[in-house]
Amino acid sequence: MGSVLGFPGIDPMDAVVGARMRRWRDQRGVAADDLAAALDLTPEALRRIEAGREHLDSAGIDAATRALRLPVWALVSDVPGY
Repeated sequence: MGSVLGFPGIDPMDAVVGARMRRWRDQRGVAADDLAAALDLTPEALRRIEAGREHLDSAGIDAATRALRLPVWALVSDVPGY
């Protein structure tokens, strides 16, 4: 794994997906607790994902895009491996 902003263990691609998810969640006016519940996650787990400290698998990405009413590419365009 790479390092982002000096934090070892943060994969740069996870950081991109997490940041995009946070930005879309904010733009859509979806509360973090509501998105976490829709994804069957704790709010803490969602914060780690949005911070790029935890990996969101393809099923989680599908669920997030459904909950945020987005096409999948909105989170993963130009992200290798997704």
